[in-house]
Amino acid sequence: MTLEPLVLHEYARSGNCYKIRLTAAHVGAALERREYDIMKGETRTPAFLAGVNANGRIPVLQVGDRFLPESNAACWYLASGTPLIPDDRFEQADVLRWLFWEQYNHEPNVATLRFWFGWIGEANFTEFQRAALPLKREAGLAALRLMDEHLALHGFLVGGRFTVADIVLYAYTHTCEEGGYRLADYPAVADWLARVAAQPGHVALD
Repeated sequence: MTLEPLVLHEYARSGNCYKIRLTAAHVGAALERREYDIMKGETRTPAFLAGVNANGRIPVLQVGDRFLPESNAACWYLASGTPLIPDDRFEQADVLRWLFWEQYNHEPNVATLRFWFGWIGEANFTEFQRAALPLKREAGLAALRLMDEHLALHGFLVGGRFTVADIVLYAYTHTCEEGGYRLADYPAVADWLARVAAQPGHVALD
């Protein structure tokens, strides 16, 4: 594990930020946390754009004087060299498959509806959000079904054991009901969530 100081630039309620804190907890890495209120535009200021992330988004993991945006890249960095990443090359690639899938199929739908309902409120939805809601919901249902089918046959996502893939998918799956999904419809996912939460070193979303 790096000896360089680690700083997490974050919005604590974000699942993308939480997954980095959870990975750090599992590998015993100390994080300094710096909070930004995304609802007040604090990641869009000239200082943030010039000094932290020109893309204006969080989380960003700062390693010494270097900055690593993108939550799953930060999780991979923290997990590297630990049991959270398998030694087998195929299983390593399979972990990456789940990390890519989470950002492409899962997070844009499951996490987006959590944000829309929890932060914006249905009464304040734009015309675009109202039109996109059925598509987002169906895509989220498809993602949860895929996970449920896989986890009905496997205790964890990759290689039959706990990896960073489980951490990354746990972050927004365990809060999916805040976006209107029902965990009761996905018993294998619910059982897996309990297994992940029971792992030594687990920390809850704060």
